[in-house]
Amino acid sequence: MYPVASILFLDIETVPQYSSYNEQPEEWKTLWGLKAQYLIRNKEEETVETIYPRAGIYAEFGKIVCISCGFIQGAGTDKKIILKSFAGDEEKKLLYEFSEMLKKWSADGSKFLCAHNGKEFDFPYLCRRMVINQIAIPSILNMSGKKPWEVNHLDTMELWKFGDFKNYTSLNLLAHSLGIQTPKDDIDGSMVWEVYWKEKNLPRIVTYCQKDVVTVAQIFLRMNGEPLIREENIEIKP
Repeated sequence: MYPVASILFLDIETVPQYSSYNEQPEEWKTLWGLKAQYLIRNKEEETVETIYPRAGIYAEFGKIVCISCGFIQGAGTDKKIILKSFAGDEEKKLLYEFSEMLKKWSADGSKFLCAHNGKEFDFPYLCRRMVINQIAIPSILNMSGKKPWEVNHLDTMELWKFGDFKNYTSLNLLAHSLGIQTPKDDIDGSMVWEVYWKEKNLPRIVTYCQKDVVTVAQIFLRMNGEPLIREENIEIKP
């Protein structure tokens, strides 16, 4: 059992770097065209332009617009989760602020990071975008040169696999399977690019990201036989 108070639960939201395929500089159009060849499944319906919204899931073509994180205080039914988000159009600024917070929070070397599918997506994406933006990767996030048992990364999807390698389980599916209520919002991960580039509604993305962090924390608690956090014990820091 990991000490819950030593875990930072997190989630990131990413979008394509440009609002559309045609907004890209020519060199990027060429590079996306090469990438898209491997992504197009239905050649009659999909083109490099129509699948460009998927560019956000690739660190070379996307950027981070929100990082939400949360840590748990207290115990039993009285515990609460405190949420903090780093969001904005200036990716380098939000990555720097998140990095500085992470360095201070994990300075004693006894902390853990936890995300759903974090080992395949959130953690490497954060590292890649930090390198691109020339920001030093905090030690707790960086796997380079570490032995497996020295990497303090937890992943609720991996924990749910129990050693199985076969399939992907979404955050919503796992939450529902465990009887954890998830907010019935009108936004999901596939819509983030549109909310950001077309609606220009970053606060809506932040709210969605924060709710996912709470869900990850609740799943972790349920899997470890801990009482869930009550809704009134969710605190959001400015």
